[in-house]
Amino acid sequence: MSDALVSPAVAAGAGIVAAALIGVAASKVKQIRRDDIIPLMGVMGAFVFAAQMINFTIPGTGSSGHVIGGVLLSAVLGPWAAFITLCSVLIIQCLVFADGGLLALGCNILNMGITSCLIAYPLIYRPIAGTSLIPWRITLASVVASIVALEIGAAGVTLETELSGITALPTSTFLAFMLPIHLAIGAIEGFATAAVLCFLAKYRPETLFGENMRESASSGESKGRGRKVLIGFGIATLIFAGAFTWLASSNPDGLEWSIEKVSGISDMPSATPATAFMPDYESRFAGIVGALIVMVILWAITTIIFHRVRNAHQDSSIKGKE
Repeated sequence: MSDALVSPAVAAGAGIVAAALIGVAASKVKQIRRDDIIPLMGVMGAFVFAAQMINFTIPGTGSSGHVIGGVLLSAVLGPWAAFITLCSVLIIQCLVFADGGLLALGCNILNMGITSCLIAYPLIYRPIAGTSLIPWRITLASVVASIVALEIGAAGVTLETELSGITALPTSTFLAFMLPIHLAIGAIEGFATAAVLCFLAKYRPETLFGENMRESASSGESKGRGRKVLIGFGIATLIFAGAFTWLASSNPDGLEWSIEKVSGISDMPSATPATAFMPDYESRFAGIVGALIVMVILWAITTIIFHRVRNAHQDSSIKGKE
């Protein structure tokens, strides 16, 4: 969403909810006992950032879409670590690349991060996929969860726009365009998510099911497999980030397309943050630069979180000995 759709009151409310959930997520992530969680969050965040840059055409509509990646992140990292990872991607997109309004940042976190990581994954994906590695169950779970996440997000955008009351977009007509186009986008994302998860289920099943099912990372063999996963996602990130200018569709995305259909205006104005040194991804290296920034930021955040946990454990151990 751009700032032109959101009032200060709605932005403040969404921002408070988003900030509170980020705080909860940070406390939940502290409880994860996995040696490779720090580099994995960084690499997966960079991968999703790069993947989001590639808009794919929705046939027969003149519109395009891009993946959100929340369900994929949740299936690998667990929902809370995935939520922090996706929030980091959205924040970097906003501050560095002016992608999504600064005022609307809280709304974008609600519409993409919460819907995919904290609603669609635990309530849709997990009950359908369970602990199974059967491809059809993973595919069904991925598609249904992605569609649900996109549809709730699309409804959220419409509701937030209506509550803001600063545009002349008729709610029922706006919703009538938003839901079908995001249904198609969600289906495509679902199959893309399923392709990645089915591959992992076959060759690296220990990486799936978030924080609930994973083998110990203490053995050399497990660490070796973990490094291969990191390298694989790292290579895929470089491919996506380097190719986005050639592969990305020039058609408006689902939100822009819906606004254009309703109002005839294809581009909603949005203030560019002073920190945005590559607005609208104007450089061909924007994908690589953004992916690296996301990776570094996530590594720094998770390192700080787990450093505090280790210090707290050390302090409690020392007091126990005394």
